[in-house]
Amino acid sequence: MNPQGFVDTVRHNFIVGNWKMHTTAAEATQLAKAIANGMGVMSGKDRVSVAVCPPFPYLALVGEILKGSCVALGAQNLYPEKEGAFTGEVSPTMLRDLGCIYVILGHSERRHKLGESDAFINQKVRVALTAGLDVILCVGETSDQRKANQTEAVLDRQLVQGLVDVPAEVLTRVTIAYEPVWAIGASGHEATPQQVQDAHSLIRRRFARMYGEKSAQAVVIQYGGSVKPENAASMLTANGVDGALIGGASLHADQFLAIVRAGIVEAQTKGKSA
Repeated sequence: MNPQGFVDTVRHNFIVGNWKMHTTAAEATQLAKAIANGMGVMSGKDRVSVAVCPPFPYLALVGEILKGSCVALGAQNLYPEKEGAFTGEVSPTMLRDLGCIYVILGHSERRHKLGESDAFINQKVRVALTAGLDVILCVGETSDQRKANQTEAVLDRQLVQGLVDVPAEVLTRVTIAYEPVWAIGASGHEATPQQVQDAHSLIRRRFARMYGEKSAQAVVIQYGGSVKPENAASMLTANGVDGALIGGASLHADQFLAIVRAGIVEAQTKGKSA
């Protein structure tokens, strides 16, 4: 299921739905079935990797629905211990037991609303990889940081500190998601394709300094700033963009599938392959 299971520098579009704290059991069931069924009849689906990340209470439910489909299961977070007296937390072992392939870590909402530090996020990244989960590591700057011309410094810090002690040999299991905080949600200001392209270029250059040019050219970098069917094509065709981490639009099967189709078209245009 790994979107980076390829040779040399051919990158695979990776589309992920982050349902955040939404859906009831009935809604999660309906949404998962609609996405799985839609993917089942979609032409060219081998050109993209697709995953959905439901809330913790519905992981088992959605996982059962997705079995046998081309849609992978992911989690929105984890606690960096195998087990223990951590009331209310969920371990990577539990996620693996439920069939999760991916986990989102470092999401801006956890950084800025719940106070997670780069060091804590790094601990999660290392534990997740050790447990066999593939990581989607989120990075991105706030509006104030961008206005202060700190975008590069913020992205550098989040990447360097988030990947401390992560060896090069496991990088094929790490996806980077660029999600500018100022462009997320209904109140966000939509980023331009050029802004997204510039940020992805910064991330890839930093990655090259950390791990070498070959690894930098292979790493999948998603965009995660309020991607919708209306802007998906322009974002996915921006140079260096390898898919999308989708919030609100992933709660509507038709919208999510429309973004997946845009990813397929982009892959065909640029000659990307599985």
